[in-house]
Amino acid sequence: MATFEDKEIKRVLVIIAMEAEARPLFDSMHLPKIAVNVPFAAFEVHQGEHNGIMLTVVTNGKDSRFGVCNVGTTPAALAAFYTIHETQPDLIINAGTAGGFKRIGAEIGDAFISTVCAHHDRRIVIPDFVPYGKGTHPSVPTKNLVQMLNFKSGVVTTGNSLDHTEMDDILMLENDASVKDMEAAAIAYVAELANVPFFALKVVTDIVDGDRPTTEEFLENLGTAAKSLQEKIPKVIDFVAGRKISEL
Repeated sequence: MATFEDKEIKRVLVIIAMEAEARPLFDSMHLPKIAVNVPFAAFEVHQGEHNGIMLTVVTNGKDSRFGVCNVGTTPAALAAFYTIHETQPDLIINAGTAGGFKRIGAEIGDAFISTVCAHHDRRIVIPDFVPYGKGTHPSVPTKNLVQMLNFKSGVVTTGNSLDHTEMDDILMLENDASVKDMEAAAIAYVAELANVPFFALKVVTDIVDGDRPTTEEFLENLGTAAKSLQEKIPKVIDFVAGRKISEL
């Protein structure tokens, strides 16, 4: 577990994959878009003061070739690397939707805070590379946040596919996953490189180990989950603002 300076949180970076999840936050908190000093970057950065802190929110942007939101680990890591370097945050939060697991009691709409982020699709079956492939990046402890906002907590397992193979299922179980997403572990990796405290906030859209097809359930619940996420992100930001890392 990394050791962090126990300083007051004055600069917060929130990383969100899809603009639809972030747009209400830009509007409600009056966060204007700011320039990105990389001409070919797809991600978009918004920034402003809120509740005594400097708040930066970045989305992965849209793919210029395919016209869809950039999801997955590659765009997330690029956005994280740039904005961490440029804004020097005291805390990083990855917010978004995710699949939950029936085996641990997850339900549609549940909010989870990460304890650890790991990969389930980096299968490098060479002994020295197996731990690297899994990643296993601890999140900063958030006991008070979880209790105050009545969230759940657990391991976020990350892969680049919306669906999952039998091998994914095996590795997600080995990861002791509570939720499955497509970005968190990549962002956690960059946060670890920069030695900045990090956690993920994920709202459940579908049940990974349930009976319904993932895509069908995801699309059916995405709107509801996104609305729930939009309600929870400001509460999380207001909770962390001005606190010390040890008070999370």
